[in-house]
Amino acid sequence: MFDGNLRKPFDAAVAPVGAGLQRLGVSPDAITAIGVLMAGACAVAIARGQFFLAFVLLLATGIPDALDGAVAKAGGVAGPRGAFLDSVSDRLSDGLIFAGAAWFYLDGDEPRMAMLPIAVLIVSLLVSYMRAKAESLGFDAKGGLMERAERFIAMAIGLALTPVIPSLFTWTLVLMLVLTAGTAVFRFHKVWKQASAGRPRPTATRTSKVVRRRRARKTERPRSSRARARRSKR
Repeated sequence: MFDGNLRKPFDAAVAPVGAGLQRLGVSPDAITAIGVLMAGACAVAIARGQFFLAFVLLLATGIPDALDGAVAKAGGVAGPRGAFLDSVSDRLSDGLIFAGAAWFYLDGDEPRMAMLPIAVLIVSLLVSYMRAKAESLGFDAKGGLMERAERFIAMAIGLALTPVIPSLFTWTLVLMLVLTAGTAVFRFHKVWKQASAGRPRPTATRTSKVVRRRRARKTERPRSSRARARRSKR
């Protein structure tokens, strides 16, 4: 939802900050690495029940996640390598944070509740995987009520208010589980309809065109070399 409606305005807002950091010589890869380290620190804070500290560290995790792409664009180095690193670091950060939540429940009075954050992690990874797989096949899998940005906001609110309302963290995870599972169902249905309708796959089409061009070049090269040989004999 956030990605579809607010992504462009958000990118425009952080672009000047990214340009400033790029002029200072800050590497986008270093910013991404800092975000992962902050996620690890946030996980430790959650595991120890220090929820407000975890809230602050979660915000510290989100800032690098928002700026690494802006710095890469400002430096003209945005591309597949950076996109791959960013995607991997996002999954790693999510895993660390939910692992910290699971550890918190394991040390509590109801260790079986550790399955709750694990379930949220599983369905969130499923949502991300379905989009990646669908796009690789040429289908559109965007949308849903609980994408990564919404999960981040929900977790931040839950961590900030849990010191005041102790049970809120658990209910936040329950809400995230329900809405993320709904997003997974929504994306599955969306891609299933496209695939059932037999929509042409742009990725496959582009690949076949590239293959045909390469084959054409291979067949043209021997001909041109034979033509040069004949001219030299003449």
